[in-house]
Amino acid sequence: MASHLKTVISASRRTDIPAFYMDWFMESIRNGYFEVVNPYSRKTFHVDASVDAVHTIVFWSKNFNLFLKGGYGEALLEQGYKLFFNFTVNSFNMDLEPNVPRLSDRVDQMKELCSRFNPKTVQWRFDPICFYKDADGHAGHNLDDFENIAETAGLCGIERCVTSFVDLYRKVVKRSERAKGVYLFDPPIEKKIDILLEMEKMLNERSISLFTCCEKEVLDKLPLESTVSRSACIPNDYLARLYGGKVSMAKDRGQRMAAGCGCYQSSDVGSYSLHPCFHNCVFCYANPAALENS
Repeated sequence: MASHLKTVISASRRTDIPAFYMDWFMESIRNGYFEVVNPYSRKTFHVDASVDAVHTIVFWSKNFNLFLKGGYGEALLEQGYKLFFNFTVNSFNMDLEPNVPRLSDRVDQMKELCSRFNPKTVQWRFDPICFYKDADGHAGHNLDDFENIAETAGLCGIERCVTSFVDLYRKVVKRSERAKGVYLFDPPIEKKIDILLEMEKMLNERSISLFTCCEKEVLDKLPLESTVSRSACIPNDYLARLYGGKVSMAKDRGQRMAAGCGCYQSSDVGSYSLHPCFHNCVFCYANPAALENS
């Protein structure tokens, strides 16, 4: 039975393929396979890219502009592929995300994605929530535009929002301090609970469900009446309901399950080293292209 399961392609946790690498992606589709380098073992293997082998392609991006202009989604649909979009749209904050488009441009992309594709296939990620001090010692965060983005998402028909609080990996903290003079810090759990409950209220008013990514500690302390639940950025159960077909319902043990990751199995086709991301977000756990030597 397992041999008949189709694969979910993740494109990609490791980089922004829609923003920078769609030519490579489409060439791999034409070749019938993706050549992938394991980031730990460095071994190379092939992922079957044929339409008969792929259940859904999950695109992750902060900038779908070139993807939309190039008509890549429509081209893939014409070939028989099914699509799902993880679209990260955070508040405009150049201290944290120096190279993403203006918020108005990204909101327009959200509208266009939902217009050209089923809004049920668009999952809005407001991720991560950041608290920080700048070089002058002023405290800041990136929640300012959340409600405005939520209003657009609701009007577009988006039903799912995923969020998390920034993970303070040592390399992230050091790089952000050196490169931008941004000092990230972790707010107390009581503050996190208040934030999630306020976000939940705003989203419920717009018929959007809130999910948390790798936030088990906070999730466990929410009131029993809260509807916030654990997310799966690769939601195979949802994809199966959306598209039918046979797909693995096994959880992805390569992710942080203990921290609350609910992702299901997929094949990620991106590469940290071969496909550097040029957004250069200071909180990125990968090595942003312009900051990797910071």
